[in-house]
Parts: sequence; C-alpha cells; structure tokens
Amino acid sequence: MNDDIAGRFAATVAADPTRPLLTWYDDATGDRTELSGATLANWVAKTANLLVDSAGLAPGDTAAALLPPHWQTAAVLLGCWSAGASVAFDGPAPVDVLFAAADRVDEAAAWPSGDRFALSLAPMAMPLREVPAGWVDYVVEVRAHGDHFTPYPRRDGQGADLAVRAVARAAELGLSAGDRVLFDAARHPEPLDWLLAPLVAGASTVLCGRLDPDRLPGRVAAERVTVTLA
Repeated sequence: MNDDIAGRFAATVAADPTRPLLTWYDDATGDRTELSGATLANWVAKTANLLVDSAGLAPGDTAAALLPPHWQTAAVLLGCWSAGASVAFDGPAPVDVLFAAADRVDEAAAWPSGDRFALSLAPMAMPLREVPAGWVDYVVEVRAHGDHFTPYPRRDGQGADLAVRAVARAAELGLSAGDRVLFDAARHPEPLDWLLAPLVAGASTVLCGRLDPDRLPGRVAAERVTVTLA
C-alpha cells in the first residue's frame, strides 16, 4: 500500500466501508449530507476517472480547486490525488484542469487551464441552473464515469508530502482513531485540517458551513462528536 493520501484513503475505506466518514452541514440552507467511506470512495473514483478519461490527466499534471470546504471538494481533491495529480492552492498559475465553485468562475478566469469544471455545491448535488460558457458542470459530467479506480502507485509527489503533514497536524489537533470531529468550516478552511488530518488519524469529520452557534450543542450531541473545533 502506498503511504500517500490516496493509499491512506483506500485503506480507511477498506477497513470499514459503511462507517460515516464525512458529514456536511450548511446551516444557511439546512442541507445535511452524510457520506460513508464507500459513498465517498464512489465519488472519488468517478472524479479520478473523469480526470483521466475526459480531461486526459496524467500523473504529475496539475489541477486547481477554487472551492470552499464542502463534501464535493473532498471528492475533487481525493480524486485528483488518486489520479496522481498535484493540486495548486496558490495562484493564479497555469494548470491542466480547473475546478471552481459557481460563485468563483470570474476569479478563475485568471488561471490559465485546460478543462474547466464548475460546481454549484447545491443541496442534493443538484446541477447548475446555467452552465457558464467555457465550463462543464462537474456533477453532471462526473456521474457518467466508472465507480472504481485504482490509484496510481506513487511514493513521491504531493500526496506523499501531504500525508506526512497531515499526521503532524492530526497530532497538533489532538485527533485519535475513532474520533468524530466537528469543524467550523469558517475557522478551518484548509483541507489539511478538515479533510486530511482526520483521515490519517482514523477519525471522521462533521463539517459545518455557515455554522449557527445556537445549533452547535444539539449537533454535538446528535452526531456523537468527540472533538469540537469550532
């Protein structure tokens, strides 16, 4: 097994595919989406296949993700790392593939890129009502791709480096195997916190966007949260 992000994700899912791995809340819309390891792995595989089969991405190529903390962002990032791509977080810079939230499409114009995928990030993974010119709707396109993908065997590159950093960050945050960790997305916008540190620690994430503090106590109880980072 590769000791990189893709390998660790695959091992986590294999250990218990039915365990809730990522639960998303948006207190402004009332949206709640819970993904088991198997469900998230399905989205990740479809994303990796999209990148390889439709976008022609190869190991060592670069993607960018102008996306907020969100369960679909997790699928995009893990799909990129499974396909052997690096993800650019600082820019603008030339990339091979670009993912952007619908409200950041104008900002994305500064990033030279090949294929461009827009995400509505709407509840129930609804598609965009109107697809911007020059873009493809991610949730429409990704659903046509295969449910299985074998990550490329790479022991170097961004995925391996991020795994090392995630282990250190998990220790800083005090995360342990079996924890159920609630993150305020506004306070922890970096994927290293809300996605990767829990993943390498064997924990699961409750990710809250536009968190309503009045709902926090009830949510901690209902979700059996053991660590609150809000």
